[in-house]
Amino acid sequence: MKNATPTVLPLFSAIHPDHIVEQVKEFIEKANKAIDKICNTATPSWHTVLQPLEDLSAKEAILWGPIRHLNNVESFPELRAAYDEALTLWTAYHDAIGQNTRLYQIIARIKENPAFEALTKAQKTVINHALRDFHLSGVDLDDDKKEQYRDMSEELASLASKFGANVLDATKAYTRALHHEEELSGLPDWLITETKKKKKDLPILTLAAPIYSAVMQFADHRPLREDMYVAYVTRASDVGPFAEKWDNGPIMRKILKLRNELAKLLSFENYAELSLATKMAPSSVEVLAFLSALAEKATPIAKKEMAELKAFAKEQSGLSAVQPWDLAYYSEKLQLQKYAYSSEELRAYFPLPKVLAGLFELLEKLFSIQLVPQENFDRWHEDALLYQIQNKEGHVCGHLYLDLYARPGKQQGAWADECVPRYRDGAGQLHLPITFVACNFSRPGENTPSLLTHNDVMTLFHEFGHALHYLLTEIDEPSVAGTNGVAWDAVEFPSQLMENWCWSEEVLTAISSHYQTGESLPKALYEKLLASKHYHCGLDLARQLEFSLFDFRIHLHYNGQSPKWIQTTLDAVRRLVAVTPIPHYNRFQNSFTHIFDGGYDAGYYSYKWAEVLSADAFQRFEQEGLYNGTLGQEFKDKILSRGGSEDAMDLFVDFVGRKPQIDALLVSLGIKD
Repeated sequence: MKNATPTVLPLFSAIHPDHIVEQVKEFIEKANKAIDKICNTATPSWHTVLQPLEDLSAKEAILWGPIRHLNNVESFPELRAAYDEALTLWTAYHDAIGQNTRLYQIIARIKENPAFEALTKAQKTVINHALRDFHLSGVDLDDDKKEQYRDMSEELASLASKFGANVLDATKAYTRALHHEEELSGLPDWLITETKKKKKDLPILTLAAPIYSAVMQFADHRPLREDMYVAYVTRASDVGPFAEKWDNGPIMRKILKLRNELAKLLSFENYAELSLATKMAPSSVEVLAFLSALAEKATPIAKKEMAELKAFAKEQSGLSAVQPWDLAYYSEKLQLQKYAYSSEELRAYFPLPKVLAGLFELLEKLFSIQLVPQENFDRWHEDALLYQIQNKEGHVCGHLYLDLYARPGKQQGAWADECVPRYRDGAGQLHLPITFVACNFSRPGENTPSLLTHNDVMTLFHEFGHALHYLLTEIDEPSVAGTNGVAWDAVEFPSQLMENWCWSEEVLTAISSHYQTGESLPKALYEKLLASKHYHCGLDLARQLEFSLFDFRIHLHYNGQSPKWIQTTLDAVRRLVAVTPIPHYNRFQNSFTHIFDGGYDAGYYSYKWAEVLSADAFQRFEQEGLYNGTLGQEFKDKILSRGGSEDAMDLFVDFVGRKPQIDALLVSLGIKD
């Protein structure tokens, strides 16, 4: 990238809560003046209208991306308050742009001009998306309704932020001390070491994902598992250890009400229909048919698997009734009996540094890129790592930050996010992308590295799929570069695709090294892992369908129902697809951040929708070579590099040669031979 400007990395240490709101106000003031100037141009064209707007979009990302990231990974009250206030300002700013009739009309004139046909595909897409988004932002409404839209939009942004903050606070608040020796039975050594309180040398459990999962899988002490389960499934709700303190119930109801009102204001039947306006799926009918078809395949298998698990628990422990806090525990024990290996045995072979090195080697072979570690950079936390991405010619094509360990104040889960998009500014200078990947893996011990489960490995590969989408884009317009402008139900395509390499013997050998002996994953152990690939595939799919159907139904059918309606809708979905016991106090929905604070509203089905794309596309790699650099380059050229500049289905067909077929997914999931 010889013509790229030198990358300016964010100064996280210079981000202070006291300055954030003023910085955002200053940006918005300058941006509004620039937009007024654009609206007064006498010769509307790409260069006089869209290019300045793209520049503004990129500059906004440069300011806001690091702040948003800091709020996700190092949240504290002062930062959160400033973030929320600034988020309200951003929402109002974007709503005003989306309802700017003069700006809409001038862009529409560019579309109608014969010169439009001479623009690049990406530039045409930017214009088409902009015109679509004007309508979705209420540009056609009268002034009173425009104001209603803006008020609802601002309130929704505030409510979503509050929802996420409540989940974080409720998660952080819970601790459980282990006072008795019997409570330690079955727990892995790394967990006991990680959770010991320094002064009293007493293990203190939290609801951090690695700790919670390990307790549910391995703790022999059943009351401990029950305590942890109850605390986890009642977070941010009206029941449980912190009943009503951070209750998201009223927030959920308000969010659904406002989303429904917003959709109807824009002349949609419901919020699900509004959501689909920017997705691949053509209609609610098709989404429900897709999910129902999967449910029809999954449910009989899930029931059979659940019956086997119940019989096993009764045989092992005399349990007459398996409870939710027993599922992961006996599932682990049954897996050990069936396949003669445990998750903890696998963990020893996946120290994080070795997994990263092996992953980087795979990326080099597939996409001809190198990740070069950087030492001197401004960190938000000592955990942060930075890599420079170089192509085969040695040219820099972006930067990647990693933040991989769980800690208090950090959002749970795993994600990739844009810090700076790739873009070419009005002066012709190319700016390169900067991307974040965050996970919540267990921390290294005094004498041991962070050890990953196989699921952790898949999570890491998944998030790197998103990062590649950001980093390997070759689109110069930021609003359609990387994942920007990609249909939401296609965004997960590259990330789901990357997970497939986690089942290859060659790849697992390359990314594994026993943390004590240095031995790669033995062939015998690999064969056991592979044999268990579809273990509880029905139960896993049924759970994902529960999430997807619940999400879609509440956004499709909401119409001012009673406060209990959300729970009754979830109960109805569970009667349809769930086969595991679920207690009456379970408030999973109250911490479902994906759909109430994560952008997956009426779109959680996207994970399975995109998995159809990934399973189908991966067949080419299975046939032509998992390390096939020529094929990897083709995937980069036809999918990753194109970002959102072209229709997602057209890009898929260009790579695979036909439209996606669900059979590949069913085979991948073990539902079909």
